[in-house]
Amino acid sequence: MDKITGVREADSRLLKAICKAVGMSQMNWYRIEEEKQSLPLETLHKIEEVLGVDFGVELEGENNA
Repeated sequence: MDKITGVREADSRLLKAICKAVGMSQMNWYRIEEEKQSLPLETLHKIEEVLGVDFGVELEGENNA
């Protein structure tokens, strides 16, 4: 989850604001960064949306159209 950590650290917003926009707690965010909690694809896509990035993770057959 180094990519998520790096993008988060480069963002000017506080983690509290990012988590609020994503709809998750700061505790869960840190667990995801530390790979102590799984990350549902839907949540990953919400994180991408909020942080304005694309980590390029998709399930086979998934389309965003």
